Amino acid sequence: GASLICAALVFGNSSLIEHPNPEIFYGEGAGPLFDMGPYYFTAFTTLLGPAKSIFASAKVGVVDRVIHAKGRVGDVVHATAPTHVASVVDFVSGVTGTLVTSFDVKASRYRNIEIYGTDATLSVPDPNTFGGPLQLRGLLNADWRTLPLDTPNTPQQRGLGLADMLSARQHNRAHRASGDLALHVLELMDGALRSSAEGRRVELTTTVERPAPLDYSLPPNTFD
Repeated sequence: GASLICAALVFGNSSLIEHPNPEIFYGEGAGPLFDMGPYYFTAFTTLLGPAKSIFASAKVGVVDRVIHAKGRVGDVVHATAPTHVASVVDFVSGVTGTLVTSFDVKASRYRNIEIYGTDATLSVPDPNTFGGPLQLRGLLNADWRTLPLDTPNTPQQRGLGLADMLSARQHNRAHRASGDLALHVLELMDGALRSSAEGRRVELTTTVERPAPLDYSLPPNTFD
């Protein structure tokens, strides 16, 4: 219920951008928000349902970026997209979420999602990967407890959404990585930048139903 608070802090390091054309990461329509935000805002929506508003602060932390990619070492890129964006999201359910995306943080120990509940905290693996422990720690627990997970019947990797889409078409149901979900996530990211530029909270105009979780009890490599 409304007593839950979800927080995600996501830090990207500019020295790790090894793309042969790193300029695209620092130009309009990019930056850490549009690079990493889709993973985390999609995870937010999948876990917590649709958002209703967003408030954010965005800035270019370092304008001239020294490139470390092979063949471009020492070149300088001029950043025009915000390189540090801090967002606060209010969800329809009453939950509040926090997301920080940055190319200005040189090191951090925090890269996953934590959901703060009434009695405990749930630590969720990084949604930019396909594995990792699911951990729980209550107020009186001395340490984190790793929760046992069933082996998924479908491999968790890129392309999973497309496979689900094809299965959904065959079985006449809604697929999980839908256009409505993508549009809602896009409006969240665009709303974050508008919020910062205009100095106000932005109300969302889109919504989406929380996607149904995958059923682990099905035969291998099936969705229905």
